[in-house]
Amino acid sequence: MISWQHPPSGWIAVNTDGSVIPALGIATAGGVIRNNEGRFLQAFSVNLGGGSIMHAELAGIAQGLRSAWESGARKVKLQTDSAAAISLLQSDQVNHPHYTMTAAIRNLLARDWEVSIDHVFREGNYAADYMASVSHDLPVGIHLFDVPDPRLSYWLMYDLVGVQMPRSINI
Repeated sequence: MISWQHPPSGWIAVNTDGSVIPALGIATAGGVIRNNEGRFLQAFSVNLGGGSIMHAELAGIAQGLRSAWESGARKVKLQTDSAAAISLLQSDQVNHPHYTMTAAIRNLLARDWEVSIDHVFREGNYAADYMASVSHDLPVGIHLFDVPDPRLSYWLMYDLVGVQMPRSINI
């Protein structure tokens, strides 16, 4: 069973996700920022227009880090369900189509703060998944939310009380 993971005391959690609708060619990202008690601090949606799923995942990570930095947070647990994005960020590879984005993220990570990037399963990342999906209906650009909408509140409450979801495996 999988559930959202609270960060340690004094840290914030930044959950991010990317989304692509291939038939429409629309790439988006979204995320949620919470304190160590699971209380909502901010959410964001990013409509990128076009792009790949990797571009969307990385854009979510970048926006999550920017929002966390701008909020004054200096201890951040970034949680993403994209193991491929984490792997790309940890690699020294420079010859790939997302180098500019990974370099920008590495610059954010090099600031004077503590950031841990953790892989989480999709079932523990539904609030961020929701924000990424909502982005498809928003204009191109970055959208910040200081109050969660009712549907996001549903996922936040599930996470806050520790509702566990069964791990989904595609066969």
